[in-house]
Amino acid sequence: MSKVEKTRTKRTRRDTTSSRLLTRRSFMSGAGAAALSFTIVKPGSPGAPGPANSRIEAGCVGLGSRGKMIAGMLEKHGGYQITAVADYFAHVAEAAGEQFKVPKARRFSGLSGYKKLITSKVDAVFLETPPYCFPEHVEAAVEAGCHVYIAKPLACDVPGCLKIAGMARRATANKRVFLVDFQTRTDPFYIEGVKRVQEGVIGRVGMLSSEYNDESFRDPPKTASIESRLQHLIWVNDNELGGSYLVNAGIHAIDVALWIAGQTPVSAMGSSRITRRQPHGDSHDVYSVTFEFADGLILNHRGEHLKNRFEFRCDCFAQGQEGYLETGYTGRVRILGNRGGYRGGEVINLYPCGAERNIDTFYKSVSNGIYENPTVEPSVNATLTTILGREAAKRNTKLTWDEVVRENKKLEVDFTGLKV
Repeated sequence: MSKVEKTRTKRTRRDTTSSRLLTRRSFMSGAGAAALSFTIVKPGSPGAPGPANSRIEAGCVGLGSRGKMIAGMLEKHGGYQITAVADYFAHVAEAAGEQFKVPKARRFSGLSGYKKLITSKVDAVFLETPPYCFPEHVEAAVEAGCHVYIAKPLACDVPGCLKIAGMARRATANKRVFLVDFQTRTDPFYIEGVKRVQEGVIGRVGMLSSEYNDESFRDPPKTASIESRLQHLIWVNDNELGGSYLVNAGIHAIDVALWIAGQTPVSAMGSSRITRRQPHGDSHDVYSVTFEFADGLILNHRGEHLKNRFEFRCDCFAQGQEGYLETGYTGRVRILGNRGGYRGGEVINLYPCGAERNIDTFYKSVSNGIYENPTVEPSVNATLTTILGREAAKRNTKLTWDEVVRENKKLEVDFTGLKV
């Protein structure tokens, strides 16, 4: 994914006077614990790297700042060889090809670049494009027998989510790895904190509260085609390209809430609006949404995406009968309770460290024939939940999960004038 990086924000730790810097834009363009042990599979087994090359041949689609970061991690890992790159913009694909020593004949661009990359024969595809691309790109990758590593959110609309879910099931059936790169579900403090809450340390949870605050992205006037929107995270401003600020960013905090809840909501209601200066995209940037679950559990989510100097926050709290769980993407995880707690600790560098853990898990899964693909279902559910929240808030009404799925509303993208 493409983004402009600039360090702007300081996250102040609670109860301390120390602080650390966070690149808020780095976080935006940007699962379970990493596996600990495996039985080695002989080269040539289904899904394992071939005998002539023990490294996984990787094709990287989308080489903006996030995509280039992931490619750099693949190179650093040592278990991968980047053999093909693709980006809509030719100069981006060429620059990445030079950086990662990819042959010129395997540097692809334009809308069909991903098809040429897949046809060039790679073991695994790493997808870091605007999310409107994902359903189509995943379908092509799975049908070609590739393993898939994909960013969040999985789609911008319900049809896209359902296609991803179906393709992931096919990948699993075909003994291929499919991993969604959420970082929080890899963090040891998050894993232990959620586990203890689900085991009952704070009693029955009555309410979850999630919060996502960050800046908005540049939203210039639209041009004759959407080409100008497909870079620097401008596309987050457009629902059909990026899903909206809630779906593309707020999903991080909401996913943690769903992880704690262990279920999906049955309905949502709320309000949202556009508050950023001189907007040209249709995504709302201020949200207040309440989700309700079948057992009565409540999730309140609020978020804002304005250039107003408010500190970055991606937090979730669980309020139980006997205590509470606190989680923060750039803060800490801990439990305070009447019957015990969890000291937890500060969450450090989760944005890169979570991706590194996921990349290593992906490698071990491919190499050792592990095809359970546990990140898929929660990631599909998180994407659908944020779409439900976006639609309920936009319409300022109560909307059920069943209603939004039954509507199956597709967001159309106008490709007129784009390079094929």
